[in-house]
Amino acid sequence: MHYDFKQKFNKIDSQKNRGLLVPEIDWLLNEGAELFVKRVAQPKVNNGLGFEMSQRIIEDIKSIVIGGTWVNVTNNVIVLPNDYLYFVRGRLKLSKGSCTDQEGVLYIREHNDLFEESQFYSSSFEWREVNGIYETQGIQCFTDGTFTIDQVKLSYIRKMAYMHNAQDFGAGSYDHPSGVTLTGTVNCDLPEHTHREVVDIAVMLAASGVQTSDLQAKVGKLGFNQIV
Repeated sequence: MHYDFKQKFNKIDSQKNRGLLVPEIDWLLNEGAELFVKRVAQPKVNNGLGFEMSQRIIEDIKSIVIGGTWVNVTNNVIVLPNDYLYFVRGRLKLSKGSCTDQEGVLYIREHNDLFEESQFYSSSFEWREVNGIYETQGIQCFTDGTFTIDQVKLSYIRKMAYMHNAQDFGAGSYDHPSGVTLTGTVNCDLPEHTHREVVDIAVMLAASGVQTSDLQAKVGKLGFNQIV
């Protein structure tokens, strides 16, 4: 991806742009990958795409979608994994009296919704539906007091590992702003067919930083690929 970035950012025949250092390119590529995932998985403005709206989008981020396993729930709070990024789906094991191990669905609600006061949207064992909201400790689930939540299987989009090419910088390592010393190389977690689009985003970010004359052409390419 470094080679692709340099090819697109620098015009080899004129050496138009300053050669960026390996840590700078790494940072831009990671930012590009993050923006790519946000655009596909959780756009702030509804773009008509969204996660799993087409086969292409499913294929684009399938490598960072975690299916999850059944884990216990304590005090109706789902503790989120350390690599959790975005919610996809939640399945719950519910119990009420002698009726146990019943599978229900988790619905994420907005904090200002009066869902528990509604006879149509409140959590219900009979309908196998449970409401939840995001809190500091994780996802707070609600019951009507007549049933318990025993386990959860959480499907989610995970955070990506920080990709880098530290082996080609200096003595083969550098310090990340977080304080971690990076060595060797870590590849992008996204499927290979997305890498050129990630590089395109990184190039646009770099071009906007130095105000290159071909910035609009780079933005136009991203628009053609439905990235911006």
